[in-house]
Amino acid sequence: MTEPLFSQPPAQAGADSQGRPPHQPLPDPVAEERQAAADRRSQPWSRQVLSALLRRTGARIGLVWISLLVLVATFAPFIANSHPLYLVVDGQASSPLLTNLAGEDWIWLVGFLSGVVLLNLSGRFWLRLSSWLILLGLTTLLTHFFVSPPVLTIHEQYRELEASGGIERIVRAPIPYSAKDYLRDYGDTGIEAPLAADDRRHWLGTEENGADVAARMIHASRIALGIGFIATGIALLIGTLIGGLMGYFSGVVDIIGMRLVEIFEAIPTLFLLLTFVAFFGRSIYMMMIIIGITSWSGYARYVRAEFLKLREQDFVQAAVACGLPLWSILFRHMLPNGLAPLLVAASFGVASAILAEATLSFLGLGLVDDPSWGQMLNQAVQSSTFNWWLAVFPGGAIFLTVFAYNLIGEALRDAVDPHTRRAGGGRA
Repeated sequence: MTEPLFSQPPAQAGADSQGRPPHQPLPDPVAEERQAAADRRSQPWSRQVLSALLRRTGARIGLVWISLLVLVATFAPFIANSHPLYLVVDGQASSPLLTNLAGEDWIWLVGFLSGVVLLNLSGRFWLRLSSWLILLGLTTLLTHFFVSPPVLTIHEQYRELEASGGIERIVRAPIPYSAKDYLRDYGDTGIEAPLAADDRRHWLGTEENGADVAARMIHASRIALGIGFIATGIALLIGTLIGGLMGYFSGVVDIIGMRLVEIFEAIPTLFLLLTFVAFFGRSIYMMMIIIGITSWSGYARYVRAEFLKLREQDFVQAAVACGLPLWSILFRHMLPNGLAPLLVAASFGVASAILAEATLSFLGLGLVDDPSWGQMLNQAVQSSTFNWWLAVFPGGAIFLTVFAYNLIGEALRDAVDPHTRRAGGGRA
């Protein structure tokens, strides 16, 4: 008896026509979706919000732009600097860039690197945030006492030494100009269009004093990010404290707090900034403090509304019955459950703070010598001709930054709202 040329393996007992065992049911897409939703609900609230946020296209676009700004601001001295990264003169190697790093540069580097490390560690978010703030404070204190860059900086010395042939080897930054390098050694500097000069290359042109626009924009990103986060942090701290007390105690405390909120809401931030600049001079720290102490009222209203709702919950009553201290009831038990509106308002608050600083700088009342996007935008209309590169590039950076924060705020508002997540299914 001959065997067939193409034999099939024997089917298992009770298997179907496709050889599938009877104990393996067909996949159910509905059941799998329900199981995935149950798994997401079992995760911590912060992880649920982050997952829902990253599923939205607008949030991803905004986070990419803000992350790029943070990277540029952190490594600004290594991207745009007149001091070489590596220099060999008379057989001796050195790094003038590292020697001339200021305390602010070290604070940005330590803050960024420690923040990346702490984000990848396990543990409570508040503990990691507190550790990062403490480390940042220690770094600020240490740099104040131990970091002392040269007081007099001569940016053109390396170009003159290279032209005379005294440099054996040199490695420059991608943009070989500092934000305050006005190219005095060329003698004919001023406002120049992008790529207009033959003997030097300025990708985004120069401003009225001859400084490279690209270098100033890179260093100005620090002003935008710093004033946004610090001013919003001050407002959050004040608003959370006052709003929490108003919502928890209500009664007389609530009435006094609401009158205080109404007083601060009636103060025009821009005119207050103009007044302080006129009397006390221009200071970035003064801008941060004024913007922070005049914009806390909105956060106080959000916290008050959440605490009025939460104080009647069983877990709060149980904490009171156990005799826990007031700070523990307010900030350990109630605040994490009323944090959602604050996160949304903070994202819009950062954008408002950036706009306030840009407006002040555009009016010519911003920082004197430090680069600012609003300051460069003001220079676009100061001369007899319209300098388009001083309007397009700084104005585009302001627009994209504010737009990115608004995108994150809109997506965050949808992510923290359970009704929106349930209706939209987590789609963008």
